[in-house]
Amino acid sequence: MERVWIRGLVVPPLLVSLLREGRWVHPGDAEMGRVIPWFEDPLHFCGSVAEMERESRSMDMFADDSSSDLFHVLRGSRREAPVELPWMDVEKAYLVAVNRRPGDDVALALDYRTDPADPRVVGSDFWTDPRHGAWRVVAPTFSAFAAVLGLRSSADSEGSGGSGGSGG
Repeated sequence: MERVWIRGLVVPPLLVSLLREGRWVHPGDAEMGRVIPWFEDPLHFCGSVAEMERESRSMDMFADDSSSDLFHVLRGSRREAPVELPWMDVEKAYLVAVNRRPGDDVALALDYRTDPADPRVVGSDFWTDPRHGAWRVVAPTFSAFAAVLGLRSSADSEGSGGSGGSGG
């Protein structure tokens, strides 16, 4: 499978497969509430690499102005110390799901600070402290997030292997 990039980061092959097969779809608000109980606003799953790229540009805008404190986004290259949660390093992440309702300003992102091959999934949190957003871990890896949502590519369904798990 060819490599696909967003913002200079290699898209996990599982996500590429899910997008190509039309299987990267929102599983429903009830299921999202089960998986991310603290996340209160409805999400829209970005349906293409181009949409993820486009939506992720908002992080650049927020990181480059005074709203970076509100949204907890920074550029790691402009810091002496590594950017850690609850802050997002916009140079090592991109958005995969965004607010369904205009103005909610919430998102899920793949965060490459932990593993460039299978990045963790983080979500914006404006509910714990409404004065400012923070980023929280949703799943330790994208593959774990996809598995808990029941999102599988046809290659996984056919048993051609994948990362993690014993298959049983």
